[in-house]
Amino acid sequence: MKQKDIALIIIVAAISGMLSFGVSQLLFGGSSGKQSVAVVDKVTTDFATPDPKFFNAQSINPSMSIEVGSGDNTNPFSGSGH
Repeated sequence: MKQKDIALIIIVAAISGMLSFGVSQLLFGGSSGKQSVAVVDKVTTDFATPDPKFFNAQSINPSMSIEVGSGDNTNPFSGSGH
């Protein structure tokens, strides 16, 4: 390669780089600059007392076993338990 060819390649690369930068700014560059974001509260180890309307002594305990029916059938999948 001659020096002219190397200089031409460098000039073409520089021009194409500037052109692509300008086009990308037109396509992707926003005019607003900054965007607003939601502010999140700081996470703490404090735990507020739950509402006594829902958490009280008369509430249903979901961890307890609930039996529906008598359970007399020792072979439940035989089809003759009805």
